[in-house]
Amino acid sequence: MFWLVSVVINAILFIAISGYFAGLEVDSFGSALIASLILSILNAIVRPILVLLTLPITFITLGLFLFVINAFTLMITDGIMGSAFEISGFGMALLISVIMSLFNLVLQLTILDKRRT
Repeated sequence: MFWLVSVVINAILFIAISGYFAGLEVDSFGSALIASLILSILNAIVRPILVLLTLPITFITLGLFLFVINAFTLMITDGIMGSAFEISGFGMALLISVIMSLFNLVLQLTILDKRRT
């Protein structure tokens, strides 16, 4: 259940971020939902492998390289989705990953943790 909620929240975030930044173009809420689903699958399969392979640089940068890994998975999602979900470049993907990470952190600390107890 929590996974499905996070997919929908990320889809809403994609729509909101595309409204503020011209570097992200999402055709519809359905496209955002599919992109969010693809991103969550990539985060479950590809991201752990990337984290393991880049562990030394992640350690040296005190974890900040994880934003680069998140941006890379966003770029893979962009490639899979085609024209329905477009990110203008890696810099925009990095900005989106930072915004999404911060928003999900705040959401998890304020709302979702209180719901579990």
